[in-house]
Amino acid sequence: MAIKQTANAHWEGSLVEGKGNVSLATSNSGSFDIDWKARAEEAGGKTSPEELIAAAHSACYSMALSHGLTGAGTPPTSIDTKAEVSFQAGVGITGIHLTVRANVPGLSQEDFVTAAEGAKANCPVSKALAAVENITLDAALV
Repeated sequence: MAIKQTANAHWEGSLVEGKGNVSLATSNSGSFDIDWKARAEEAGGKTSPEELIAAAHSACYSMALSHGLTGAGTPPTSIDTKAEVSFQAGVGITGIHLTVRANVPGLSQEDFVTAAEGAKANCPVSKALAAVENITLDAALV
């Protein structure tokens, strides 16, 4: 059976002058202010849809990579993933860059990059974001 996760957004006003918030309803772990300036100029203590996508992508990618490495007999000690989502006003999301650093005892850099690329291709969030033309990866063992 599929699990459903829910977030809610509330917005008031026009796109540029308006403001709102988004809340993580399933976990009830937070509510975050949003506005156009945070999305197109600077965060100023607020979040954006792109930052939330980055959070989802980095978490999902780390989990997918851990699963793949463990399944191949080389479980990771640690994985740290940063997702940078690029947004251009009037265009939309123009790219996502993943940077992953991991400690995986007994694994060569070459085999790690292969596993990292596999996780990028098979992570459920990567698949959901397939319309983004430019998802890049920088993978290295630490």
